[in-house]
Amino acid sequence: MKRIKIIDLIKSDPNPYINNQVKVEGWVRTKRDSKNVVFIALNDGSIIHHLQIVVDNNKFNESLLKDITTGSCISVTGILTSSQGQGQAVEIIAESITLYGTADVNTYQLQKKGHTLEFLRENAHLRIRTNTFGAIFRIRHAMAFAIHKFYNEKGFFWMHTPIITGSDCEGAGSMFNVTTLDMNNPPRQEDGSIDYSKDFFGKPTHLTVSGQLEGELGALALGLVYTFGPTFRAENSNTSRHLSEFWMIEPEMAFYDIHDNMDLAEEFLKYLINYALEHCMDDLEFLNKMYDKSLLERLNFVAVTKFERLTYSAAIDILEKSDQKFEFPVSWGVDLQSEHERYLVEKHFKKPVILTDYPKDIKAFYMKQNDDGKTVRAMDVLFPTIGEIIGGSQREENYDKLSNRIHEMGIDEKTLWWYLETRKFGTAPHSGFGLGFERLMLFVTAMSNIRDVIPFPRAPLSADF
Repeated sequence: MKRIKIIDLIKSDPNPYINNQVKVEGWVRTKRDSKNVVFIALNDGSIIHHLQIVVDNNKFNESLLKDITTGSCISVTGILTSSQGQGQAVEIIAESITLYGTADVNTYQLQKKGHTLEFLRENAHLRIRTNTFGAIFRIRHAMAFAIHKFYNEKGFFWMHTPIITGSDCEGAGSMFNVTTLDMNNPPRQEDGSIDYSKDFFGKPTHLTVSGQLEGELGALALGLVYTFGPTFRAENSNTSRHLSEFWMIEPEMAFYDIHDNMDLAEEFLKYLINYALEHCMDDLEFLNKMYDKSLLERLNFVAVTKFERLTYSAAIDILEKSDQKFEFPVSWGVDLQSEHERYLVEKHFKKPVILTDYPKDIKAFYMKQNDDGKTVRAMDVLFPTIGEIIGGSQREENYDKLSNRIHEMGIDEKTLWWYLETRKFGTAPHSGFGLGFERLMLFVTAMSNIRDVIPFPRAPLSADF
């Protein structure tokens, strides 16, 4: 008999399986013994809800039932019936049970309930089996699917940009090196520095921090493109907001100005939140109940609320005139901290905010310069509980201005010759932005630690589980 997923047995309406023999397979979440009957809560990962298995003690081997414990993997064949108890609409009256794998009650880390998230991070190889992480990673899948769906429907092309690169998009310098050299005895130049001409690529190379620059090449040929892939930062930041490996969504659009860019970003975020509300409600309701009772209210509010738009200068004026005492002082020219961003979103405007026209000295070299000579057409989207969730800009399409800015920032033009050449041959106005996938997941799931929204977090001193 072919296995049927638990979601199909629970969610089908009308239910074609009722009063019929079915086969389910999954992992035991709980087992409750009474005098004549054993009740097993079974989950196969397809849905957060468990399916109750009713087992008549007299029809099964006592040794088999004893070996079935929390964490065990079993196959059950039986009759699906309407449930007489509370908490579930249907249940299976077991006719046969096969035990695939046991879980020793003395060593299985998840035998008991109520584990902290920190405990589960320390047992990341098993945490996906819990209700919390099952919900998070089902939502993560839904969000990834919705991203591709959104851009496909809008005529964008998914572009695969390189993971190994010889350039630093942000000029941050916090990149992971990629080399095949023997670092215990690397070849040296006359001045004692490592001779990377002997390396695999003949030059220093790194794991990418962004696919944006290559994405711009695609936009200047295909019109509308987006990247969605892993990116890497070698910052030694062991905080709840940093990962060394994370995923980015970066659309790049020819003939879009900063206003078109803001419109797309707002539409994109609302689409994703509405998709989660429509397709992930069971998991969201669980997270709302267990972690943040305002989650659903917040998601529904953001999904229908028009984002506030204002300049960086106007935001600084609001912050300076507020009675709020900030840890980091505010003045024109400073890079806004999370506390400043959240004040604007959560206390002043009480809704998402898009800031534009930042000082050029705190932004990347590729952003289009405004006529005032002081600011650039940057764009940051700020969300409640998160702060910045999207960063983007209209890109500088003028060759001379871009070249001068590269020199001003001390960036080696030789590593970006190909990028500059796009401004020589058929340059065009264009814009783009980046959405950190894990930051989106923090907002949608109400988790507070970014390591809890990616299956296998990579952080300083953490390269396994």
